[in-house]
Amino acid sequence: MAQLRHWCKGEGLNPSHAILLKDVPEDTEIEVIERTLQSIKVLGRVKVRGRMYDPQSKCLTVLCECREKVNTKAIPLDILADGSNSPWRIIGHLEEDDGSVDQLVADDWQAPQTDLGRAATLQASTPEAIIRAVGDLLQNTSRPASDHSSYRRLRTFSGVIPTPPGEEQLENWILQARLMIEEYDRPDREKKIRIMESVKGPALEILQAVRFNNPEATPQEYIDVIENTFDTPETGEELYFAFRMLCQHRGEKLSEFLRRMERSLSKVVKKGGLSPALIDKARLDQLIKGATGSDLMLLSLRLRERKDNPPTFLQLLNEVRIEEEHEASRRRLNPNKAVHVKSATVPTGAHVENLRLEIQGLKTQVNELTTTAGVPGVHSPGQHPQKMLKQKAWEKTKTSKL
Repeated sequence: MAQLRHWCKGEGLNPSHAILLKDVPEDTEIEVIERTLQSIKVLGRVKVRGRMYDPQSKCLTVLCECREKVNTKAIPLDILADGSNSPWRIIGHLEEDDGSVDQLVADDWQAPQTDLGRAATLQASTPEAIIRAVGDLLQNTSRPASDHSSYRRLRTFSGVIPTPPGEEQLENWILQARLMIEEYDRPDREKKIRIMESVKGPALEILQAVRFNNPEATPQEYIDVIENTFDTPETGEELYFAFRMLCQHRGEKLSEFLRRMERSLSKVVKKGGLSPALIDKARLDQLIKGATGSDLMLLSLRLRERKDNPPTFLQLLNEVRIEEEHEASRRRLNPNKAVHVKSATVPTGAHVENLRLEIQGLKTQVNELTTTAGVPGVHSPGQHPQKMLKQKAWEKTKTSKL
């Protein structure tokens, strides 16, 4: 690395016995830096020979001299000091890098000239050859240079349960990390640095152990170790049983329930709980069974009639999203249309007051009858008030007939 080589030249050090330490907090003591680096046994005794402040990272870059010759394949990419929340990056000297910067600049400058010269020599040749040469030139000169910051930083993952605020859950972190190593057009060393920058706590300790025991481990192996260490220990059969118990939550859209099902189903297939050939059928069956709040939408999509030829996840998700949009449009067009639901009639305040007055009147009549029951000559002792009322009503009817 040019910075290490130039700094060593200014300090009179041998670059093969020196390293750069980056992302060191500004208030870190020299003794802490030396003690931390000496924990890497292959470096031998380490002495700090210079420190420089980086205004972009707001951290220190430290030049260190090592007693042993630095073997970049045997040292870790970074190291976590005691009491520090983020690792310090370690950059060593590569023998094959001597003069590589100057040579790389010369090659980059000469390549377009070489292609231009080839195109010039073909001017008297066929038009097809000229077009092909110009196309090669444009392809080489227009290719964007890869930059260390061309891919966004992975979110932090520690493996602590429950997931602390600001950190990523394992499932999402694994997905982002796999996408990074597939899409990030950089060497594996930089991909591993990206992964190491995003972990801390127990996850960082695991990867440090992997790097120490297997310095040649690939970025994919880093991710596999994290997944195998912190993923659920459930078997494929247990995950399949949990998948078959999934139900739509109250207020959850059908598309959201479908995506939640898919995450669970992917784990089932990965752990061997279900054959990949049956994934579409299992997804449709569970959607019909578990979508307890979307019966009308299931009928509209005619999913029960498609069990013999189930759609894929993307097809099913697209159909559900379209139907949800149609339903939302209907609600916007008819905002005042009530939903017909069978329910009991709730009495109004006036009706309740009338019922209360009627009950009070009945209580008064009962009290009057009870009082009358004790007056001599009105009825024989022990006669029930209700029987007395019936007797009076019969006598009144008889008198009116006469």
